[in-house]
Amino acid sequence: MPVPVPDNGPRALQIPAMTEPSTHAAERQLVRALGVRALAATTFNVIVGGGIFGLPSEVAQGLGAAAPLAYVVCAVAMGLIVLCFAEAGSRVSLSGGPYAYVEVALGGFIGFLSGVLLWLVISFATAAVASVFVASVAAFFPWLGEGVGRVVLLASLFTVLAVVNVLGVRQGTRLIEIVTVAKLFPLVALVIVGAFYVDPAQLGWQGTPAIADVGRTSIVLFFAFAGIESALVPSGEVKDPARTVPRALFIALIGVTVLYIAIQLVAQGILGPALATESAPLTAAATRIAVPFGVLIGVGAVISTFGHQSGMMLATPRVLFAFGRDGLLPAAFAQVHPRFRTPHIAIIAQALVCALLAITSSFARLAVLATVSTLTLYLVCCIAAWILRRRNVRVEGAVPFEVPGGALVPILAVAVIVWLLSSATMREFLVVSAVLAGAAVLYVVSGAYRARRREGSA
Repeated sequence: MPVPVPDNGPRALQIPAMTEPSTHAAERQLVRALGVRALAATTFNVIVGGGIFGLPSEVAQGLGAAAPLAYVVCAVAMGLIVLCFAEAGSRVSLSGGPYAYVEVALGGFIGFLSGVLLWLVISFATAAVASVFVASVAAFFPWLGEGVGRVVLLASLFTVLAVVNVLGVRQGTRLIEIVTVAKLFPLVALVIVGAFYVDPAQLGWQGTPAIADVGRTSIVLFFAFAGIESALVPSGEVKDPARTVPRALFIALIGVTVLYIAIQLVAQGILGPALATESAPLTAAATRIAVPFGVLIGVGAVISTFGHQSGMMLATPRVLFAFGRDGLLPAAFAQVHPRFRTPHIAIIAQALVCALLAITSSFARLAVLATVSTLTLYLVCCIAAWILRRRNVRVEGAVPFEVPGGALVPILAVAVIVWLLSSATMREFLVVSAVLAGAAVLYVVSGAYRARRREGSA
């Protein structure tokens, strides 16, 4: 199996044993089944979640008809970050994605803290979107939106996703590809049909918005573009990562940007100023066209949130697998099913955690860590991408993708992230700091076990 190794140049990196988790036998058992299409579908699926069905009204509140400006700002910012992720992903081909990139570049301790951030962000987001999924289903079957019905629906959701992903990574990605197409249909239909109902007068700007307004709106909108960190977690199961990772990420980012802007323009063109006050803007716009069309968009919300869940359940358990592989969690988490060759213990554990979070918590409570955690993770990953290039780490036998402009892109990406973090609240910083402090204690406590395991494998 390809592993990160230096080339023979003068700046080649001699990777320490503790930052070379690919030597673990469990990693070699995984199937490299994810190609460009599957990884792009996974990335697109994770990014385009349930939020798109409420997103246009949020952006319209901040910028009105000038809302597309925020999409452009976020696409540029995310483009810089994607470039860094693309290079890191082409140089380090290990399960854990960003956790593995940072671990190879900055060492086990920082890598573990990044992995904890990654797992928290994805787990809370998964549980939060599960709540949106329940609300979407409850629009058609109200008894499933509360009490025992809600618990049964959530338990059934995560049971189905766990079973599908345990059966094999191919089954998991096939489900994602099917759901991606299914959830795209109502959205694309709204864009195509809605274009004939757009009133051009509703798209005219009343004036150029202030930079501060664009910035504040972009901060909210930025998280509608986030998700690549989730999709890259199963990097140990990606075919030809130096080619697959960059292509898949940019296909997904371009597709998401075009779709988002088109939806915003159609919704604005149909609803006008009323867009800013709609709680379900896409359904409202579709209903203006025809009531059955509004029902179609409601069904699309159910499919979209289910698709988000399927993408997350493919990606997130691989973080627990990576922790178990590296001795940071019990070895059981690194077990691979003898028949299906999937990390079945990690998948089942992740499904249980997300189900419990979704059943016991509200959307707002689940989302409290998302802002600062995601941006902090992106910050560290952009720094790691620069270090991986400087040390010339690469997958054996493959030519890595190199970001044009050398260190300029990582520097710009870091600057954008710092700008976004400047708007975070002290409470968010304190919550993230407390979580990282707890993770640091776990790392120290598990140190003796990891040392004994390294001595035993020497």
